[in-house]
Amino acid sequence: SSLAALTIGVIFAHLFDFTLKSLRGYFIDVAGQRLDATVGSAVFDSLTAMRLDARKGGAGATASLVKEFETLRDFFSSATLTALIDLPFLFVFVGAVALVGGPVAIIPLIGVLAALIAGLVTQPLILKNTKAAMGEGHQKHSVLIETLTGLETIKSVAAAPMMRERWRSSVLRQARIATAGRFINQLAVNFAGFAQQTSQVGVVVIGVMLVGAQEMTMGALIAAVILTGRAMAPLGQVAALLGRASGALSSYKALDDLMSARSEIEPGRSYLRRERLSGKIEFRAASFSYPGQKSRALDNVSFTIDEGEKVAVLGRNGSGKSTIIRLALGVYEPSEGQVLIDDTDLRQLHPEDLRKGAGAVLQDVCLFSGTIRDNISLGVAGVCDADLLDAAKLAGVHEFVGATGAGYDQRLGERGEGLSGGQRQAIALARALVTRPSTLLLDEATSNLDAQAEARLIANLSRAAEGRTLILVTHRLSMLQLVDRVIVLDQGRIVLDGPRDEALRTMTGGDRRIESAPNVRELTRAARRIEAA
Repeated sequence: SSLAALTIGVIFAHLFDFTLKSLRGYFIDVAGQRLDATVGSAVFDSLTAMRLDARKGGAGATASLVKEFETLRDFFSSATLTALIDLPFLFVFVGAVALVGGPVAIIPLIGVLAALIAGLVTQPLILKNTKAAMGEGHQKHSVLIETLTGLETIKSVAAAPMMRERWRSSVLRQARIATAGRFINQLAVNFAGFAQQTSQVGVVVIGVMLVGAQEMTMGALIAAVILTGRAMAPLGQVAALLGRASGALSSYKALDDLMSARSEIEPGRSYLRRERLSGKIEFRAASFSYPGQKSRALDNVSFTIDEGEKVAVLGRNGSGKSTIIRLALGVYEPSEGQVLIDDTDLRQLHPEDLRKGAGAVLQDVCLFSGTIRDNISLGVAGVCDADLLDAAKLAGVHEFVGATGAGYDQRLGERGEGLSGGQRQAIALARALVTRPSTLLLDEATSNLDAQAEARLIANLSRAAEGRTLILVTHRLSMLQLVDRVIVLDQGRIVLDGPRDEALRTMTGGDRRIESAPNVRELTRAARRIEAA
């Protein structure tokens, strides 16, 4: 009967232990899921809300930085929580050894303290190696992203060996640093194991001496040995936990830098909300330099574009044309001076309202995986089919989509893979037109179109731009028939600003016909000579 009772008790104890461990694992998984949903969303929101001039490193480094969230999440795993829960009981069991074994408790206490001190002493070295390995990991990720996004170019110019060498160097550097860090961490773990074994041997030796001196019973010695083993058992986990803590701390600091980066929408600040903007744009002595650049992309630029005015911005490569578009969209702020939209400093306007009022086609067209419909209506909820078709026809999208079986539900690969450059540009233009904005900002919007498609687009844009402000950055003089005014930039400064025909007549020596004007580079050179004179 005693054996049966003992067996039943042991079975219930094991069932209770099984239930507790299962519940612990379930609750930890639920907590991890909530952490993913809450913190993961907050990290992504911070990434998308971050100002472009606050971003550190390229896309690859930033993507690798976001990945550090996984390191932080994994730190709060069941093993980590188990070690944290077991840590206080370590000293409880040492106290139990003192109760049954008296002075032998000094041995496990010394072992525990020695293992903890060893773990803490190695932390600065582990932390240093973790930071270095993280930096190399970001560099490795940057090489990978560059390779994937530029794979076609890499193949076309036979640059695979060069990129492979970059990748190999990054992998080797990270592996070398990570190996050193793991070695130091392993030393701490091994020392904890050594302290555990040595403590048990020490308890046995001292206990036998006390038993021989009749100061301790054999039962007390056996109990002290068992309790010492239980007390020292978590030491290996604690030492490993300290090593993971260094990685988690580095990840936390990296994510904290990301989430504390300057946001477009600053917390606690109230912005002016405008349901619709009229389209007036003014630059007042605006200057701007890109992050990390000493030279100014724009230098003391001033001009006013009234509501409904059509303006072309001309100039050589690097003269600051695209920068005007970026400042007008508010993706960058001027380092000096002001940019005003409808007589209001754009820093006072809510970024969402500012960009809803402007349809933009940037120089580097970016499409996303999804359907053509998704890409045209990107960022706009509830676009009706009529508006989508109108924008698609104006931009020339309907010509190559309307006749296909999938139509606007045709799926695109990453970055619009499968479409030509002209087709990508047409979809981007339809995206800019679909919201019927008050302002159109077109940066080389026809650079990938053939002459026939460009002629159709010019005819369509002349209708689409009616009643709207138009800023047109172009190198194609045929596009100038859409505008009434020309601004010529060179080295970030305005060298000519005036009515289109008058500006062309001034720069070309009296010929008003757009078709016979020289290329834009020659126009800019002529404008510079005029300013110098």
